[in-house]
Amino acid sequence: MFKDNIAGAVRALSANDNIAKHRATTVDRRNFLRLSAGTGAGLVIGAYLPAASPTPAAAAPGSAGDAVFNPFVTITPANKVIVLSKHLDKGQGTATGLATLVAEELDADWSQMVAEFAPANAAVYKNFQFGVQGTGGSTAMANSFEQYRKAGAAAKAMLVAAAAQSWKVEPSKITVAKGVVTDGKNKATFGELAAAAAKMPVPENPMLKDAKDFVYIGKSFPRLDQKAKVAAAPVFTQDIQLPGMRVAVIARSPKFGGKPTAVDAAKAKAVKGVSDVVTIPGGVAVVAASTWAAIKGRDALQVTWDDEAAEKRGTAELIAEYQALADKPGLSVRKDGDAAKAIAGAKTVIEAEFVFPFLAHAPMEPLNAILAFKDGKATIWSGSQLQTVDQAVASAILGIKPEDVAVKTQWAGGSFGRRAVYNSDYVAEIAHIVKALGTDQPVKLVWTREDDIKGGYYRPLYVHKVKVGLTADGGIAGWQHRIVGQSIMDGTAFAATSIKDGVDSTSVEGVHDTPYVIPNFEVELHSQKFGAPPLWWRSVGHTHTAYVMETLIDEIAVRTGKDPVSFRLSMLEKHPRHAAVLKLAAEKAGWGTPLAAGVSRGVAVHESFKSFVAQVAEVRIVDGQAKVDRVVCAVDCGLPINPDNIVAQVEGGIGYGLGAVLHSHITLTDGVVDQTNFGDYEVLRFNEMPKVEVHIVPSTEPPTGIGEPGVPPLGPAVANAIAGLTGQRIRQLPFAMHKLAAS
Repeated sequence: MFKDNIAGAVRALSANDNIAKHRATTVDRRNFLRLSAGTGAGLVIGAYLPAASPTPAAAAPGSAGDAVFNPFVTITPANKVIVLSKHLDKGQGTATGLATLVAEELDADWSQMVAEFAPANAAVYKNFQFGVQGTGGSTAMANSFEQYRKAGAAAKAMLVAAAAQSWKVEPSKITVAKGVVTDGKNKATFGELAAAAAKMPVPENPMLKDAKDFVYIGKSFPRLDQKAKVAAAPVFTQDIQLPGMRVAVIARSPKFGGKPTAVDAAKAKAVKGVSDVVTIPGGVAVVAASTWAAIKGRDALQVTWDDEAAEKRGTAELIAEYQALADKPGLSVRKDGDAAKAIAGAKTVIEAEFVFPFLAHAPMEPLNAILAFKDGKATIWSGSQLQTVDQAVASAILGIKPEDVAVKTQWAGGSFGRRAVYNSDYVAEIAHIVKALGTDQPVKLVWTREDDIKGGYYRPLYVHKVKVGLTADGGIAGWQHRIVGQSIMDGTAFAATSIKDGVDSTSVEGVHDTPYVIPNFEVELHSQKFGAPPLWWRSVGHTHTAYVMETLIDEIAVRTGKDPVSFRLSMLEKHPRHAAVLKLAAEKAGWGTPLAAGVSRGVAVHESFKSFVAQVAEVRIVDGQAKVDRVVCAVDCGLPINPDNIVAQVEGGIGYGLGAVLHSHITLTDGVVDQTNFGDYEVLRFNEMPKVEVHIVPSTEPPTGIGEPGVPPLGPAVANAIAGLTGQRIRQLPFAMHKLAAS
């Protein structure tokens, strides 16, 4: 996703002309800091708000005495430092990371740090890459690294200025450490100085620390959400109970594109607690006093569906169509030299066809949202990942201005891309329900696990067909690569800027931009239509492209009698960061040292979201299936802000990716999804999680993404280890489809 993509999507999704003006408001990064104060009881560091910007939709969290609209940092009289995260934290640790940046420059004590979510206001809280407020693409830390450090540095400078004025000393005589300001004689806490500091000028360009003076950045500190989650505090949308609130669930067509033509709601309304049944675009909503009553009411509904325009193809038919297309030339993505000629004259030719299934996101917390609409103002409670898009969609349906939609972002129990949907589907659903009811009472929409698994927005199914010609000495003479799959961007407001000459960049990333030196390299793409809506899935196109590239590179090395690590390094001479993580992972894994009988190692290296990850997997075969015992990972994601969080994200990515390659797949029969829950859409089980070792490359480069890059190398590393044991190259996922036997 790119800035123009999302900004364009917002314009297309909103029916209100004012949104263009609202989103066009820009923030000068050099002047983003401006002081705002409430009643003088606290210090607030906010974003610079141009005079032409609209009134924000909601005030910042906090009490009336210590917060105003749009701050990044608030210091309360009680000596707490509240950091407002403009990015959703859905388990990836963003809120803690941003608080770390502020604490570093502010010289606060970690015990006084508090993280809360910013209100929806793109003029202040926009993602610099997207141009609107939102989280995704592993951009949060890279996006906000300088911004939040400056917010902390400005707050510190103002506290020092207030203390200097009060104590009648030069600011240079004052030091700050662990939340205490002192000149050696006098001392005060942040909270004690906050009111006076609020009257100090805001420095235009506050001085930032040198890396050698870092106290927090580069160190591991407990996450700020840890205690609340362990104690089961009500931090998720599902926990929220508002006065008079009702709950809605939706009956959707079993086939994508089906529409209700007749609804018999008599039995549903007879269920105790059910109050309403309303038809909305895409389904029939049952509204009740509780979630259980709404579900029972939905079960009792009798709906006749019109499937005339619905998708009726199943997975088998779709794969056959894709395979046939893979035999035909597609749109040119990259063409270096003459691959066909080089392959025709090659000593050895490898031909391979890969099939990747649809994948559901399956976060632990399925989709949900609460909406209250009263007096022309709407409030949404949800784990919002694209606040600006959510505002645009809700406002268009309710017929109000985007700035009249307040979004109260909640912690989210996972997403993996599902909450960053381009049309805010679940927000649209709850907005339609509330509008149809004509109520000013809050309504909570709940998706069940079955709704989530069967509800679409999948990682698309892909077929790759590759032909590689090898020279007599084992080098690559030519490489032809065709990809067939469903475009994620096609048909969305992102298409105009993300699809160039018919090529969706998310379908080919990781192949067309491979770091390997390959002469005579051709990449082509077929983008197909299918009824199930597609969506980015943790690491997007890299989920399948890394697998193809890294298993084929490995196969070439093995066929030509070369060490897989050495062979890769020989083609990465111009890519030192790839080479560095590959060398580190191999060293830490003991590459080349003896293993126990029946155990094999596999390796893979890949760049995604500007981060570099190499993994070595140790695998054995148990009852015909792969058992991964150990994964050693090296990662270069630039300057590490919180190493422990980086480790956690890589561990999570490995577990998420391993479950997908071992088990997960969505299949359809006659257009109907076969899977319903974790019983048949299998994710990784606890007993399958391998021992994981993560090694972080020291770096002074700007921080880059870490939420997604741990996923792509896992599958090929495991597949390469399997090939070492069995001689079998797995071309169709998941691995569970294949009976494995050690050779």
